Amino acid sequence: MKRGSSLFLKAAVIVMALPVLGGAGFATYSLLRNPFNPEYAVILYPIVIGILLTVIPYLFALYQSFRLLNYIDAKKAFSNLSVTALKKIKFAAFSISAIYAVILPFVYVVAEIDDAPGLILVGMIPIFASLVVAVFAAVLQKLLNEAINIKSENDLTV
Repeated sequence: MKRGSSLFLKAAVIVMALPVLGGAGFATYSLLRNPFNPEYAVILYPIVIGILLTVIPYLFALYQSFRLLNYIDAKKAFSNLSVTALKKIKFAAFSISAIYAVILPFVYVVAEIDDAPGLILVGMIPIFASLVVAVFAAVLQKLLNEAINIKSENDLTV
C-alpha cells in the first residue's frame, strides 16, 4: 500500500473519532446541566447512557483499525498481530450491537408514548450496522488467517 493512501486512511480514522468524542462530551455536559423532562427521564436516561457507553467500543475499534494500518505500513499485514486486531474489532462491533439491543426496549416505549413507530426502525439501524461490521471483520479475520497459513506453508517448502 502506498504511503499516501495509508496516511489518508489514518486521517480518516482520526476524523471519525473526533465528532464522536465531541458529541459524547456535549451530550454528557448537556444532560448533566439540563436534565430531561421528569416524565421521560426514566425512559430517556437509559437510552442516553447506552449511547454514551457505545463510545468506548467504537473508539477501541478505531484504535485497532489505526494499529492495523500501522501493521500494513510496517509490512506486517500477514501476521498474527493483524488477525488479533481484526478479532478485537469484531468483538467491539458485537458489543456495540449488544448495547443497542439492550436499549431497544426503551426506544420501543418512547415510540409508543410519542406514537412514532418509525423510531423503532431508527433504533434498529445501529444494531444491524454494527453486525455488518462484525461479520465483515470476521470474514477478513478468517481470510487473513488462511493467507497466513498458506504463506507459512510456502515459506517451509524449498
